[in-house]
Amino acid sequence: MELICKKCLLREMAEADAAMIKKYVDAVKGEDRVPEKEYEARLAVCKTCDRLNAGTCNACGCYVELRALTGVSHCPYKKW
Repeated sequence: MELICKKCLLREMAEADAAMIKKYVDAVKGEDRVPEKEYEARLAVCKTCDRLNAGTCNACGCYVELRALTGVSHCPYKKW
């Protein structure tokens, strides 16, 4: 039985998960994205959150790598 890392992002998990999230991330237009430094800072906050579970947010159900990417998105708990 494969163990799921509850404190991991999808890009850190199985190759299929990483490929899926990359496909969705790549589809987001450049003008809709936050700068790379801000994106990585947002993901770092998500990695410390108790609500992160295998790449998804238990608070809202999103894939955190997608939610953190766009400027119009925000953390449901106002952590970023």
